[in-house]
Amino acid sequence: MSSASARKLRRPVILAMVMIAMFITAIEATIVSTAMPSIVSDLEGFGSYALVFSIFLLMQAVSIPIYGKLSDLYGRKPIFLIGMTIFLTGSLLCGLAQSMQQLIIYRLIQGLGAGSVQPLAMTIVGDIYTLEERGKIQGYLSSVWAISSVTGPALGGLFVEYISWVWVFWINIPFGIVTMIGLQLFLHEQRSQKKPSIDYTGSVLLLFSIGSLMALFIGGGTLWNWNSAPTYILTPLFAISICLFILWERIAAEPIMPLALWRNRNILISNVTALTSHAVLIGISSFLPMYVQGVMSRTPSIAGITLGMMSIGWSLSSGIGGRYLNRIGLRRMSFIGSLVIACGTIFFILLRPEHGPVFAGIGAFLTGVGLGLLATASLLIVQVSAGRDTRGSATALIMFMRISGLTIGASMLASILNNRYMSYLSARAVEGEDQLQLDDVNLLLDPDRPPLDESTLAALKEGLVYGLDGVYWTIGALALVTCMLIVWLPRRDRMTERQT
Repeated sequence: MSSASARKLRRPVILAMVMIAMFITAIEATIVSTAMPSIVSDLEGFGSYALVFSIFLLMQAVSIPIYGKLSDLYGRKPIFLIGMTIFLTGSLLCGLAQSMQQLIIYRLIQGLGAGSVQPLAMTIVGDIYTLEERGKIQGYLSSVWAISSVTGPALGGLFVEYISWVWVFWINIPFGIVTMIGLQLFLHEQRSQKKPSIDYTGSVLLLFSIGSLMALFIGGGTLWNWNSAPTYILTPLFAISICLFILWERIAAEPIMPLALWRNRNILISNVTALTSHAVLIGISSFLPMYVQGVMSRTPSIAGITLGMMSIGWSLSSGIGGRYLNRIGLRRMSFIGSLVIACGTIFFILLRPEHGPVFAGIGAFLTGVGLGLLATASLLIVQVSAGRDTRGSATALIMFMRISGLTIGASMLASILNNRYMSYLSARAVEGEDQLQLDDVNLLLDPDRPPLDESTLAALKEGLVYGLDGVYWTIGALALVTCMLIVWLPRRDRMTERQT
């Protein structure tokens, strides 16, 4: 059998392993989002709600460009296996956490490993399939979202209600092991002959810039006053570190984020819209279960099903979009996706407790449809605009921007929620009575909470609605910005893949 024939026969197995790896990422988002209200109630840490998401996303964002560069130097397989090992270790530890502090530390480890999974999985597909084949393969990959959209929220609700929330993390372990074994046996690749040179300085500067911005959004107005020392320290730290990062990347021998990629208009716009659209994604996936459980007083299972509608919409649109990609065109698909995202966010802006989960589910479904179309098109735009030698870095770059959108979005939107919530409670405080605190929201999210008097329950719910209204208006604005950016994509819809 020829080497070409052998490679062709191995491709379906490799694709299956990639799909399993993506399944882990997809189900992690849907399960954890559904279970988070119960987790923070059990570990008593509503004030750290956003940090559990943000620390995971921060480490994932910082590590993605590193994994992308390492994969270009050492090959996709060894770097993927190392990252997956770290991810599974973090997943195991998360399930063993006994406090919010421990969970945050273990999520840091989990995020550090997760940075390798999705970008390298996508890069492997880009390596073994041609551009013409990738549109069809995107349909197969979208089936991952269909499966996770059904099983993720359902499993999350079942684990929380009948077993334990620890299984939202431990479910990753068997699937991850299968993926590692499969890729070790069947993925064979030629390694680059370049002399390895890792941009550690750039990595540290990136960590400081994103970390300081994330800390500023999470703590400002809640853990400390905006007009205080932490704000005056973190703001210049972010500005200085991001400027130093850009300057360093211009002279680094092997930059973690090649600035030359940003000169390509397709890549530039696709990356910026990845940032804004994924800030919308985290705004819905993080806070919709809180609305359904805390405000509508529904079970975790109902919250999971409501959120799962977004994943169903994503998977359906990715499959249909991938199948008809050549007919629709990348630019047109991107614009349609951004427009549907904007339509979906209108449902959340108009959302009220009496509307019920169905109304919220429709908005989640539409937003998912738009995100599926936009994500499919933007990834392919970036991959066809980059050459083979920089495809790993280019793919990692758009994954980095997506995770950065999640990271910054989670921090920014949590800051809006917390500040508006505390503002509402302060405005209705009565002199001589105990004032409700931020962590009192735990009472709303606890299915076994003790009986509360009507005035306290009403105040907690009204405050949460007031805070979440600010979140949903913000994601509506981000969706509108995404639409406006897509208009600037070049009108030449048919792209030729670069081979160098």
